[in-house]
Amino acid sequence: TGGVIGVFRWLYDHGNAWIVSTLRHGADDLATALIVFGTLILLALIVGQMVRKEPLISGSGIPQTELALAGQLPYPGFRIVASKFVGTLLSLSGGLSVGREGPSIQMGAAVGCGFGRIFQKLTGEDPGHAPRFLIAGSVAGLAAAFGAPFAGMLFAFEEVKTIVTVPLLLFTGVASFSAWFVITILFGFGLVFPFSSIPSLDWGQMWLPVLFGVGTGLFSALYNTALLRVTEFHDHQKLVPAPLKPLLPFLLSGVLLYVYPQVLVGLGYSTADLGGLTPNGPLLLGSVALLLFVKIIFSILSFASGVPGGLLMPMLAIGSMVGAVGGTLLIGNGFSAEPQLPAYLVLGMAGLFSGTVRAPLTGTALVAEMSGAFQCLPEMAIVAFISTVVANGVGSPPVYDSLKRRILVNKNASSKIE
Repeated sequence: TGGVIGVFRWLYDHGNAWIVSTLRHGADDLATALIVFGTLILLALIVGQMVRKEPLISGSGIPQTELALAGQLPYPGFRIVASKFVGTLLSLSGGLSVGREGPSIQMGAAVGCGFGRIFQKLTGEDPGHAPRFLIAGSVAGLAAAFGAPFAGMLFAFEEVKTIVTVPLLLFTGVASFSAWFVITILFGFGLVFPFSSIPSLDWGQMWLPVLFGVGTGLFSALYNTALLRVTEFHDHQKLVPAPLKPLLPFLLSGVLLYVYPQVLVGLGYSTADLGGLTPNGPLLLGSVALLLFVKIIFSILSFASGVPGGLLMPMLAIGSMVGAVGGTLLIGNGFSAEPQLPAYLVLGMAGLFSGTVRAPLTGTALVAEMSGAFQCLPEMAIVAFISTVVANGVGSPPVYDSLKRRILVNKNASSKIE
């Protein structure tokens, strides 16, 4: 799994760097614009046909993996690895606001299932033991996607709700840290976010994480509702045929390239820009608020179209923007110092992840391992747990539970039509 996801990340990083470099060297003339939009249309048509032929690669991949573990969908195989790999790579290369983590988990689960089948043939083991291979593969997938082995293990027991046993703990631990070793040592991938040396909050400011927890919990509930409403609308609308649904986000990506490139990965603002870690200093409040608004719309439309791609990376980006808005307001009103702004970004990420997914331990470990901001662990844990409680309190279901129900409803509807 580490090898598969490592190659995926390497291809995306180098491909995206080439695309960004090409566009920055001249994309203003009419001929280049025609090539850009023509390429985006072609990518949209290819991705649409891939999803039509292999529906299980649509969307994140985490709900499909959990349903397979529950026996409600078939275990993923090599075809899923190949289709998800190519489909997600095309979606990301087209500039869509989707993530690699859900696809990495689904690809890892498929790799794990493949090894499980080989192992069973060699040993004659009871097929009933196969779920541990799916779980270990999915754990390795998350660890490889983010370089976060502890978060990968917690994901198996908190989000997938696997019963904790010592053998399974060891099995998933070896898988997770093996994938992390391949990604970190062999491929050389480092921290996703550059926050290892940021200052934490003072003890006298510990009421601020409570405030952030409440805010991100409410924001998570609104985000989940908007995401699911738009996704269900896409499911039921009859105007655009299913294979053509990816056209909207791909074309929107082209429009944003010329109208508001700041929201596009590689061309726009980075988390370092949001945290004021660049020579230009922190962004103005209005700039961050506009970026947040456009990012939410673009992310929801990208995911709702059914393209292969996850929720978590855009969600973390949105969380960092929420943190930047909140931190800027607190600094402007004298409740915090400007050097502490990056701390609010990691708090926003931990809070939005936990409130949306409803997995506070995983969210805290994931953001800490991705950013290296272990000095902010107490604040992140406070935000994560309060955000989870608030989102539960307002009656918002966890996003992946809602997406699992959607998949089963669509599956039953397709069966009735057939």
